[in-house]
Amino acid sequence: MEPEKQGQDQTPPPAVPNQLSFLWLSAAIFLMFLWLQDSGQPQQQELAYSEFKEAVLSGQVSEVTLQNEEIRGQFTDSGSSQFSSDTGPASRSFNTVRPPVEDTELLALLERQEVTIRGARSGRPWWQELILGFLPWILLLALMFWFWGAAQKRMTGGNSPFDYAKSKARRARKETSTTTLDDVAGIESAKRDISEIIDFLKTPEKYRRLGAVMPKGVLLVGPPGTGKTLLARAIAGEAEVPFFSISASEFIEMFVGVGAARVRDMFQNARKEAPALIFIDELDAIGRSRGAGLGGGHDEREQTLNQILTEMDGFEAHENVLVLAATNRPDVLDSALLRPGRFDRKITLDRPHKDAREAILKVHVRKVPLAGDVNLAQLAARTTGFSGADLKNLVNEAALTAARENRDEVTAHCFEVARDRIILGEERDSQLTPEEREVVAYHECGHALMAYYMPKADPLTKVTIIPHGMAMGVTEQTPREDKYNYTESYLRDRIKVMLGGRSAEKIIYGEVSTGAQNDLKEATKLLRRMIGQWGMSEKVGPLGLGIGEEHVFLGREMGAPREYSEKLAEMIDSEIQTQLMDLERFTVAFLTEHRKELDALAKAVMERETMESEEIEQVLNDAGNRKIA
Repeated sequence: MEPEKQGQDQTPPPAVPNQLSFLWLSAAIFLMFLWLQDSGQPQQQELAYSEFKEAVLSGQVSEVTLQNEEIRGQFTDSGSSQFSSDTGPASRSFNTVRPPVEDTELLALLERQEVTIRGARSGRPWWQELILGFLPWILLLALMFWFWGAAQKRMTGGNSPFDYAKSKARRARKETSTTTLDDVAGIESAKRDISEIIDFLKTPEKYRRLGAVMPKGVLLVGPPGTGKTLLARAIAGEAEVPFFSISASEFIEMFVGVGAARVRDMFQNARKEAPALIFIDELDAIGRSRGAGLGGGHDEREQTLNQILTEMDGFEAHENVLVLAATNRPDVLDSALLRPGRFDRKITLDRPHKDAREAILKVHVRKVPLAGDVNLAQLAARTTGFSGADLKNLVNEAALTAARENRDEVTAHCFEVARDRIILGEERDSQLTPEEREVVAYHECGHALMAYYMPKADPLTKVTIIPHGMAMGVTEQTPREDKYNYTESYLRDRIKVMLGGRSAEKIIYGEVSTGAQNDLKEATKLLRRMIGQWGMSEKVGPLGLGIGEEHVFLGREMGAPREYSEKLAEMIDSEIQTQLMDLERFTVAFLTEHRKELDALAKAVMERETMESEEIEQVLNDAGNRKIA
């Protein structure tokens, strides 16, 4: 299964009142702006231009302000009282407008009457002028900070925009974590190691009395879906100490230096609550080898890794903080991470064996109503190669199938349908013509015959010409038992099974189709590894050259020197071609000898579309008896 992520306290979303407060503040500033505009303007009397000149000539004007065509001014005390009777309440301010024809004598008249002439101004107090001048900029900056803060809250999960250097590690609480070690099955050795660490955290005196020191770090290694994160969740549910969890990718942001700052903050928080556990998921996201060129050179990531190395084994001792990390790519990790003093202990989680698969199935069917015909031991035997995540998905798919068929219990048929869906792919409607359908039938029967008769090949389980996934037809084989070591005879029989479909087409139609593309690719890839890596060639010899290896870490591959010469490469290519052609000739000859079985099986498959191993065996036995007779 792809284990669920750690139980954690979710940070609440940004509070709505903060946004409302900002809106209220903006509205208040806008109303103040309107008030300043209204209250800042003094009450003024409107005068005709002729009245204004009469007032100047009579000495009743003390000062004027000239602004384009508009003239504003102040009366003397006598002028204010004289004009109040005609224009309304007494006011010392007035304004008027110059006529379209320019009055060239105005300035001379004002100077002669000793009237003070001022430049254009609003008439507001200086503090109002200051506020009105800065108000647009204040509003603009407020909007910029608000939008920036909203964007940062979306990126940081509701934290302050200034908290980007804070650690994103979630602190799991025991009362909110429902997963325990009882929910983890099939990895008993890993559970023993983890139980020892939990016991050390609970009773450290028991170990310190004997001089034992708690490991600095524990590295969980295994393929995807084998339960690394689930085991960490179980530790959070079992340990009675603070548990901090984070994904390695969460250290890196768009700001330089944020990763190292978050590492420091995370370890500082853990030390405050020591003894404590820190879980880093997908460690290879930041733990890749430094200075590896095209495959992993990244200054910010390397600085984050350096900070982790320093915190785990630097000048500061923090024996009461244990670092737990998980990865499915230990081959790309920096060697400084793997040495004792950093990750002292490595726990390997492999794909479960038969008994482990049965134990995992028992955990996942606890809440599933099973019918009486469900045998978990048989189901575990037929799911070779399944990881814990695959088995969880199998149980869920079986439950969905039962619900889709309106059943009250999950039957063995539901598990069979779910298994086919996972292994073969989703069944889809066939759009093949009768001729193409016949080609697919002979192709799959060629695979099936070779799988049935080859002594080292995996047992034949099912043949179908119903399209599944991207395949037009499928031949399914199930290993008798879990395999961890492969012999040369097993691998050669496996290649013969791959070539069976193409060989059947060649026998029946005298030509081949494009349906064998993936078969040829896999056969060539497997044969290249047999000759280049495993020394399964008398001509090339026992050489392990790393040919055919998958290099996910491209920087290492491109920077590594070539291990063999051009002459040896040519020899390897020639040997691959020779052996592949020899295996194909054997396959064609074998199917030609069993032509009647091939025709009989193809006819039966075209009639039934899907055949199980018992039906296939019956058809082949009947065809063989007729041949002998």
